[in-house]
Amino acid sequence: METKLYLVRLGEISLKGLNRPFFEKKLKNNIKLKLRPFHNVVTKQKGRLYFEIDSACSDEQCELAFSTTFGIVGYAKCVKCKKDVELIKETTRQLIRDYKFSETGTFKVQAKRSDKNFEMSSYDLSCELAKIIHEEYPNLTVDLKNPDNVLHIEIRNKAYIYTSEKKGPNGLPVTTAGKGMLLLSGGIDSPVAGYKMAARGLKMECIYFHAYPYTSDKALEKVKVLASKIAPFLQGTRLHVVPFTEQQLWIKSHSNIDETTLMFRACMMKVATMLAKKNNATCLVTGEALSQVASQTLDSMAFTDSTTDMLIIRPLVGMNKEEIMKTAEEIDTYKTSILPYEDCCVIFSPKHPLTRPIIEVETQHYEEMQIDDLLVKAVEETETYDFYSSGKESIKD
Repeated sequence: METKLYLVRLGEISLKGLNRPFFEKKLKNNIKLKLRPFHNVVTKQKGRLYFEIDSACSDEQCELAFSTTFGIVGYAKCVKCKKDVELIKETTRQLIRDYKFSETGTFKVQAKRSDKNFEMSSYDLSCELAKIIHEEYPNLTVDLKNPDNVLHIEIRNKAYIYTSEKKGPNGLPVTTAGKGMLLLSGGIDSPVAGYKMAARGLKMECIYFHAYPYTSDKALEKVKVLASKIAPFLQGTRLHVVPFTEQQLWIKSHSNIDETTLMFRACMMKVATMLAKKNNATCLVTGEALSQVASQTLDSMAFTDSTTDMLIIRPLVGMNKEEIMKTAEEIDTYKTSILPYEDCCVIFSPKHPLTRPIIEVETQHYEEMQIDDLLVKAVEETETYDFYSSGKESIKD
């Protein structure tokens, strides 16, 4: 069986103490899960994982796995050989022929020698390999600060040689921080919130409130696309679609018009809490940012917090819209989020919502609505869709 070799460089995990093996094992398993259809063997060295993967797995599939797995600071397709200088030089010559450096411009050799017993210093090894590059590409010149081409070599138990390293998402492996429930709307913010918390190791399932026919099936499809786009970062996820039409109409007819947004949020948090406990999650994650809209004032958030006994995490709370939009573009959710299919919160929002609620007053008004039975009904009628770590949706029978 022909194989290809990838070097994976660890980031924050390397700073862990006695529990570092726990994080390394989680990272290894998360990557193997994404490469599962293909045979792969993993070896570990300090700060590195090496994946030997069946060549039937395309470079694009390999890179998707590495680029969406938190815990990786960088990765590269590489070759390895014995720690023999002549063999290293010949392997380097073949690699740069296959890789094809640009014919003009600049280059640099970056050598790291973890094995201090190796016969050459890092500097001397760099010089020897630079000679080979110059022989193959005589028009290239050396630039140590901002080169167009870089050749990397690491001397460890063997010599590992590669020409380009791609940036990983960094962070901590998903599942190392527990499990939460992401309130996923069709907007820009909530997918970014999920991405941010996945970067801190939190495993998440998603909840979407659907008020058909006030929100169209296209709005639901939009959210399913968003779930598929963040699923690789979340190591796969589930989307719980909560039917919420009856509940929202009840709220609208049983509360003051300026309080409807607050009551919607309160009911959503109560439903999300029930679903979280049902699915063994211990926190809720939202895309709220302080003062971005009327329902995201300090007082409004405080009331929202009072409606659940579960921790609410708001990873975007201190970010501005431009920062959030930039991240959305980076994770490829922005264009989907701005499609013109509104969610239930937007459609039922009052023109002038209450921005400084008093918790005791709003709690009493909530109790007067007598909506708890309808919320239990919403949980019972929730439909669930599964998304693999590849982003593909599981097909139901």
